[in-house]
Amino acid sequence: MPETAAQGAGIVRRIFGNLALLLGGRAAAGVLSLIYMVIAARALGPTDYGVLVLVHGYVVVIGAIIGFPGWHAVVRYGARALADHDEAGLIRLLRFTAAVELAAGAAAIIAAAALVPIIGPSLGWPLGVQALAIPYSLAVLGAVRTTPAGLLQLVRRFDLLAYHSAVAPAVRLVGAIMVAAAGWGLTGFLVAWLIAALAEWATLWAIAAVVARRRLRHSPLVGRPTNVASDTPGLWRFMLAANADVTFADLSARLAPLAIGWTLGPGPAGLFAIAQRATVVLAQPAQILGQAAYSELAKLVAQGDRSGALRRALLRCIAIALGSAVPILIILAFFSRDIAVLLGGGAFGDAAAVMIWLAAARTILLVAPPCSAGLIAMGRPALSVLANAGLGLALLPLLLPLTMRFGLVGAGMQALLQAAATSALLAGLVWRTSALPAGVAPLPAKRLEELEVASIEAAEAIDLS
Repeated sequence: MPETAAQGAGIVRRIFGNLALLLGGRAAAGVLSLIYMVIAARALGPTDYGVLVLVHGYVVVIGAIIGFPGWHAVVRYGARALADHDEAGLIRLLRFTAAVELAAGAAAIIAAAALVPIIGPSLGWPLGVQALAIPYSLAVLGAVRTTPAGLLQLVRRFDLLAYHSAVAPAVRLVGAIMVAAAGWGLTGFLVAWLIAALAEWATLWAIAAVVARRRLRHSPLVGRPTNVASDTPGLWRFMLAANADVTFADLSARLAPLAIGWTLGPGPAGLFAIAQRATVVLAQPAQILGQAAYSELAKLVAQGDRSGALRRALLRCIAIALGSAVPILIILAFFSRDIAVLLGGGAFGDAAAVMIWLAAARTILLVAPPCSAGLIAMGRPALSVLANAGLGLALLPLLLPLTMRFGLVGAGMQALLQAAATSALLAGLVWRTSALPAGVAPLPAKRLEELEVASIEAAEAIDLS
């Protein structure tokens, strides 16, 4: 077997091993999150649960917009430093990305707290909740942890990343049980959610510090990040592009609940959150399949295939995803009210109507993950971002008039329209791209390494909580 092919096979095996660890951790986190969601929804009812969802969602959106994740730079440039045995250079890179990420996180906390009196009333928060939302802005820190995550990926400690993914759900579950038993209401749940976010932040930084101290013994971890940007051409440009990619890819989904709270109030936002959570199970087969497909599709492209086998593989992936989802869709269609009541209690029965729309939207969207995997494997990730993020943001404004005209069902209509448009565009792009001349150069080992990183990023992005 040629050297590049052998390297590619090794990368494929590592991808599946790393994915198995990460997805196992996410699955455990998903079970915990389902339990604490049921406890919170039943203890609070639609309105207060909607307020909880909106406060947390508001902080997450501000953090996503202002935050500046550093893990992409750690993985990309840190890999070069490791290959060159440049321990000091890697430490300087870690200091630099940590400083940038923490500074952006601090700015996001300040902005989130400052905007509460402006945004809170529009989202239906009472004065007492607005007062609580100001210190809750510290929950931004829950996402300010990509530099340590990047280091753990770099040294292939995916087992630690998998264990860490259960930290926040476990703390929320313990907090939810205590709050519900003591009857502390919305205030108690906000405190529990805040503690969980802080624990998620602190534990990963602590884990990474221990790993770094063991692997990088000859340079102090703490120090000034001097000359990193000037000594690394293109670092800022790369970080800005990667940050924009992550921000815009997730922004539409994060803004949707806030838009519902803005137009309809906290109660419908709570119903929407329950309906959304009930339909998450539909997305899992395609998401997991999409992550696993990166490696196999990358191997096909590396062998010079751009049409026949790749297209057949994509069609099989989509068929498997749709086949696995149809039984779940049928159950949700016939028992949506029962499922909503089971998750949140009798007060959440009205979530059934929007649940059906969301289930249909998620089923259509099953086409997307395999198609995105195909585009990335063919070296066209920008097209995937354009379809997923661009269309999401372009169609998000329809949410306001649809919810004002049709109520909560309008949110389901917008989700269905967005899913159909995104899936159609991705399918068209991957079909057209795969029709390019087959005589292209096989992907080098370096490109396969980049695809491995992309598959791990996508696996970590699966939201089961």
